[in-house]
Amino acid sequence: MSLLIFHSIYNKPILLVGNGVRTAGAVDLVHEFARKTNIPILTTMNGVDIAQNDLHIGFIGTHGNRIANMMLNQCDLLVTVGARLGIRQVGKNNKNFAPKADLVRCDIDEYELSRNIKEDEKKYHTDARDFMRMILEENVHNYLDWKKQCLEAKKILDEYDLQPGNLAIKKISSMLPENPIISVDVGMNQCWAAQSLHLSGDNGRIHIGGGFGAMGCGLPYAIGSSISIDNGIVYCITGDGGIQMNIQELQTIKREKLPIKIFVLNNKVLGKISETQHYNHDNRFANTAESGGYTVPDFKLISEAYGIKSATLQSYKELDKYKSWFTDNQPCLFDINLPTESFLTPKIRFETGMMYPKIEDSVFEKVKNILKK
Repeated sequence: MSLLIFHSIYNKPILLVGNGVRTAGAVDLVHEFARKTNIPILTTMNGVDIAQNDLHIGFIGTHGNRIANMMLNQCDLLVTVGARLGIRQVGKNNKNFAPKADLVRCDIDEYELSRNIKEDEKKYHTDARDFMRMILEENVHNYLDWKKQCLEAKKILDEYDLQPGNLAIKKISSMLPENPIISVDVGMNQCWAAQSLHLSGDNGRIHIGGGFGAMGCGLPYAIGSSISIDNGIVYCITGDGGIQMNIQELQTIKREKLPIKIFVLNNKVLGKISETQHYNHDNRFANTAESGGYTVPDFKLISEAYGIKSATLQSYKELDKYKSWFTDNQPCLFDINLPTESFLTPKIRFETGMMYPKIEDSVFEKVKNILKK
């Protein structure tokens, strides 16, 4: 049975997928559908590893990729699967969310569907895998031209919003093997990773804390992931604050001989809170920066005390010297220094729903016109 969702009246559809797609075992069907129809795929933060390789465009929401949020503003049909559309995706005013689009939602949780995002939205209370099977049976137009517009706009915006943390993630990403397994901690490193990790292959995994806010989860995630693949290689991205929450687990890594590669993005502040204190509280850094009582240790010395090889890098560019460490069977830790004032961009202001920092008007209009064609 087909659902007849993708009528001929739609020219700019988007499929938005969340972690519910993975829970339902429907990732392969999303890939099949995307390659069959060329409908652009966007993700939530928790589902960021569902669309990788040639399907990767970005994720939506407060700290989402600028291109993803601009695509939402121009699409005429938004089909969401396994994505609960929380406030960090939708924002304060529901009317600003995909304002030109009809909305179709698929979710297994009837309580999530009980919330209306749009007055006239269509809802399917069903399993994501069953839903994907049904839309695969539908005779869907090939939207290659629309996808090309999105990729053209993405290429223009790729040079914007690149903080040092994004550049570090891009460098790490470029050195990873195909289909890696990555665990990500909570904090600025989480947003930088969601924005800028681009994996090769379709079967890589990014274990991300998402809405749990469990700072310090990166190292335990990596340990569990490594054990689950017979003590295989896992890459852990964390921050100087997050790793200190569970730093004692370095002993577990050493004892169990787990080849976990740890990247500490070290800006010497508790970034997300210090950023709020910087912008909204006149730089009154309460327990988030050195001036407010927060300091960091020498992670290289601590790592070596646990018997794990380590390197302190003044720049992510120095990672090239350690390429062999990425694939050997030993654990290691990279303490990667970043500027203290490393911020998260773009960000959608809750009060206004506008992305900042603003980019040049000429560039914004150029991208907008490409997506409006």
